[in-house]
Amino acid sequence: MSKESISVFDIFKIGVGPSSSHTLGPWRAALRFIDSIALTGLEKVRKVRVLLYGSLAKTGKGHGTDVAVILGLLGADPVTFDVGLIDSTLAEINSEKTLSLGGVRHLDFDPKADVVFLMDESLPFHPNALSFLCSFDDGHEICETYYSIGGGFVVKEGEHGKKSSGVELPFPVEKAGDLLHWCLKTGLSISEVVLENEHAWRAEEDTRRGVLNIWSVMRDCIYRGCHIEGELPGGLHVKRRAAALNKRLLKGRTYSCYEEWIEAIRSGGQGFQYTLDWVSCFALAVNEENASFSRVVTAPTNGAAGVVPAVLHYFIAFCDGLHEDKIVQFLLTASEVGSIFKKGATLSAAMGGCQAEIGVSSSMAAAALTECLGGSPRQCLMASEIAMEHHLGLTCDPVAGLVQVPCIERNTMGAIKAITASQLALQSNPDNARVSLDAVVNTMWMTALDMNHKYKETAEGGLAAHIPLGLKEC
Repeated sequence: MSKESISVFDIFKIGVGPSSSHTLGPWRAALRFIDSIALTGLEKVRKVRVLLYGSLAKTGKGHGTDVAVILGLLGADPVTFDVGLIDSTLAEINSEKTLSLGGVRHLDFDPKADVVFLMDESLPFHPNALSFLCSFDDGHEICETYYSIGGGFVVKEGEHGKKSSGVELPFPVEKAGDLLHWCLKTGLSISEVVLENEHAWRAEEDTRRGVLNIWSVMRDCIYRGCHIEGELPGGLHVKRRAAALNKRLLKGRTYSCYEEWIEAIRSGGQGFQYTLDWVSCFALAVNEENASFSRVVTAPTNGAAGVVPAVLHYFIAFCDGLHEDKIVQFLLTASEVGSIFKKGATLSAAMGGCQAEIGVSSSMAAAALTECLGGSPRQCLMASEIAMEHHLGLTCDPVAGLVQVPCIERNTMGAIKAITASQLALQSNPDNARVSLDAVVNTMWMTALDMNHKYKETAEGGLAAHIPLGLKEC
């Protein structure tokens, strides 16, 4: 694995659901392609076609890969684009058979013919590959290939092996052992080490402001998801459950804003079943929004976007954690664990199965919760290890290629495992741990290499191969 300097804002990215690797990644690849050909001149482009390979082809329809690529070619920003305009924008392009490339050049473009799903072709570097074929008015033609390698990260053909940035960090971390070394040497917590490293990119106040913005998108996503009923798109007829659960748990308690909602939740008590139901509700809310092409935060992926926010909201609602400093601490700690998995294994379900998504997110949340509850760095890493250890081998088998069954419920499981892992670590002596986080990261990667391709986001194995289309989630 190549050395990388990874920021908290690389792990947590604001984007659009339902998939970081199949939606956000291809969208960002299209934007990079636009920037690349802009050097030649967008106004000189005559024709553009997109080829989708491997997992992007096999589950691309269910994940909205074609939609994402088209929006990227328009030059739309996934962070700010109005998700309410996605359907109408695509309908107009399909009707008019034209596309405004980068908002500059109007081209003939038929989505059904010009976005090609190559189901039986895969490129060797990574299963999530896409190529942009571009011809110019003078007859010149180019082809650029990009790989969506998980968590919204994108690399261009030929970039593999290069450092992601030239930033030199004061506390470089490639493995969990490095992180623990810096914590023990400096006396800093994990979040404090991360904050010091973030200074290499920007001032501390800018980092805090950015992290709190990430938090605000997570918060709004949960709150929104807990108040929208209906059926998820895609044809599986999956009913939203978070809103009904929210209403049932509150038992008529009223509120008019997020803060009052949290108080209404707290007033219901601290019972185990009550708390458990709320953790599930928080996770369901995020991933129902994700499945609806809504705005979410990769944590570290879209398919696993509900775990970290759900555990954070557990901390906020049931551990009195609604304080900006604590929220920043939580997200900084979580991001560092995500970056360790990115460097030592993968965040891509197409490479590693769902252990690379739900497993990593649970591991991130476990470490973050442990630090915020007063755990030592060693206890944080122990919690992270416990959480991933019990996700090893988890397959990615989305029914109909949609990020719905079993993906939505898996976020509830990942959140509960994270809380359990944190409690175990807080009640344990890390000196007695027999398994290290680095050993688990390596094991996850070896497991990913051994895993049959059918269980890596192809919809060719597992539940995807045995659940008839149209079956309701239960």
